[in-house]
Amino acid sequence: MNKKVRWITETAILLALLVTLQALTKPLGQLVTGSCVNALLAIAALVAGTASGITIALISPVLAFLLGIAPQVLTVPAIMVGNCVYVVLLALLADKSGKNLARQAVAWVTAAAAKFAVLYAVVVWLICGVMAPSLLAAGTMKEPMLKVLPATFSWPQLVTALIGGAVALAIFPLLRKALKK
Repeated sequence: MNKKVRWITETAILLALLVTLQALTKPLGQLVTGSCVNALLAIAALVAGTASGITIALISPVLAFLLGIAPQVLTVPAIMVGNCVYVVLLALLADKSGKNLARQAVAWVTAAAAKFAVLYAVVVWLICGVMAPSLLAAGTMKEPMLKVLPATFSWPQLVTALIGGAVALAIFPLLRKALKK
């Protein structure tokens, strides 16, 4: 199969799975939905490649907002950046053969910690801290949301990135074998 056709096919399948997972797991809350999304991001990066992972990383928060999962439109670009950091670090650091478990663990923990750090810095520190007075004055954000966002974009982001990455790394060798990669 042509490489471009394969990339389009794999990315389209992953996007369809993303929409399905986000819609089905929405009632189960952030820990379940976030873990599923992070697993899919990691699988995209490891199996379909960095470009596929970045595509999924950029589309995921838009879909989350449209489905009512992302709490505020201002968080969408932050989630995009966090997702891209997660995908790129996994793609760069992970062992694509799936045999070097130490390298997999380093890639997994590094990517999860970096995603958490980016989201915390942008949402909690920048949006809810530095920009809060301006956002409140402009009516762009209401006071209750400034209390919800720090809880949503703190430790749960690290937990969901770790869970999702662990799931992806556990099934990655099976997917690689099934796809003959």
